[in-house]
Amino acid sequence: MADITRDEVQRIAELAKLRLTDAEVDRYRDQLAQILSHFRALDALDTGDVPPTQHVLDLQNVLRSDEARPSVANDEAMQNAAKSRDGFFDVPAVIERA
Repeated sequence: MADITRDEVQRIAELAKLRLTDAEVDRYRDQLAQILSHFRALDALDTGDVPPTQHVLDLQNVLRSDEARPSVANDEAMQNAAKSRDGFFDVPAVIERA
């Protein structure tokens, strides 16, 4: 059943920065072999008449057009500010100075 070698499992573990015991290598070898057999079963399916899709549902993003439009006036925005200075929001510093 195992079409994947212990060396291949150890190489995959190395790439994933994993340290495996001998027992784990054997267990993962069997599990990866099962996964590969499932892919072989999928390869056997005739998908010639199935169009390529990015998503199983027919979804479309609904976005408004990107057009410039007037913003809130500065005076009106500053009415909601807890503190302001020189026409800008005055907030506490979040980055300490060295």
